[in-house]
Amino acid sequence: MQSKPTTVSRRSVLRGAAALGGASLAGALPGIVMAQGTALETKAAKLGFIALTDAAPLFVADEKGFFKKHGMTDVEVAKQSSWGATRDNLVLGSKSGGIDGAHILTPMPYLIATGATTANNVQVPMAILARLNLGGQCISVANEYKDLKVGLDNKAFKSALIAKRVKTGKPVNAAMTFPGGTHDMWMRYWMAAGGVDPNRDINTITVPPPQMVANMKVGSMDTFCVCEPWNHQLIHQKIGYTALTTSELWMNHPEKAFAMRADYVQANPNATKALLKAVMEAQMYCEDPKNRAEVAEICARRRWINAPVEDIVDRMKGDFDYGTGRVESNSKFQMRYWKDHASYPFQSHDLWFLTENQRWGYLPPNLDTKSLIAKVNREDIWRTAAKELGVAAKDIPASTSRGIEKFFDGKVFDPANPKKYLDSLEIKNIKAA
Repeated sequence: MQSKPTTVSRRSVLRGAAALGGASLAGALPGIVMAQGTALETKAAKLGFIALTDAAPLFVADEKGFFKKHGMTDVEVAKQSSWGATRDNLVLGSKSGGIDGAHILTPMPYLIATGATTANNVQVPMAILARLNLGGQCISVANEYKDLKVGLDNKAFKSALIAKRVKTGKPVNAAMTFPGGTHDMWMRYWMAAGGVDPNRDINTITVPPPQMVANMKVGSMDTFCVCEPWNHQLIHQKIGYTALTTSELWMNHPEKAFAMRADYVQANPNATKALLKAVMEAQMYCEDPKNRAEVAEICARRRWINAPVEDIVDRMKGDFDYGTGRVESNSKFQMRYWKDHASYPFQSHDLWFLTENQRWGYLPPNLDTKSLIAKVNREDIWRTAAKELGVAAKDIPASTSRGIEKFFDGKVFDPANPKKYLDSLEIKNIKAA
């Protein structure tokens, strides 16, 4: 009789879970889960990434053997041409030639789960497992405006943009990487704080990250927001300069996430946790200052970013030459991969992104954000993985909220009252419910 639990097939377990309306195995069949133990349901996963330095944890997990260390011996980390391609491949899933998970803009799993940005508004349940980094993005400006030395204050830039539009009769453009994504949010926030309406005063256009520099060179945009190495490459090619790093807008803001299709997580809970552990260890590796030069070299490789290491290494180390005479060494605004709870996916941060997407009309104002976050944000898996990795208690947040957040223009976001924050914003484009 004692041997019977070990003879139950995985297929019968999954059938049993399905019969219970898709309940989690842990909640529906605790006895069988105990018999399953910690065995990996699969050793395979296909993960997507965009050629950016905040995807470094995935590169490092692959190159340094962290995926294999945790038993995931058949992980493919595949380059995506754009965030739109990442979205489309997540909708497909690996069984249909797409991907299981990705390095992704934090709001995208929500935009995919709600169908807000998918073809035919198809809803694909998603799971955010970790934040990949804090900060590390920049807003760059074309050398056409070099004399302005544009920074946090963009009022003179606004006047120059309007003058150009009147003189040429042509639109002026601000480029970001995906509608409703992080770069879109940073560009819009910065513009709006200076009195520029991103829906009226300037055209907000979508350009894939690796194409930013080439498009700026031919005059397709006046400013853009993206991660490295494209901001620094712009300076090296003498096309533009860095106006600001995004942590100057909001110190240590959340940026990219590590997310998976929810059906992969449900079918493969142990494999999911193994992937997450590998990514978390890679984040720790990337954070260590003594590894930063090596991480920059890994990022530069052809299979990853495929850019000169000179375009990557300085800012990877936290050293910023803005191209305007402003130079900062070991900047407090540098990207964080692990320090300052960089890996933990605070639910309060997801709420801010949902609120901003409501601000700009990407999501409806009557959206049940609390229920949606409870489904998509899987910080519970992160906590379990962290404990099993032996992460120090001080590095595991006590709350799912980082608390009240303050922005460079004096605005305050209290996760307990997002409506108050939304009401305080002068420029917005909220659609009717």
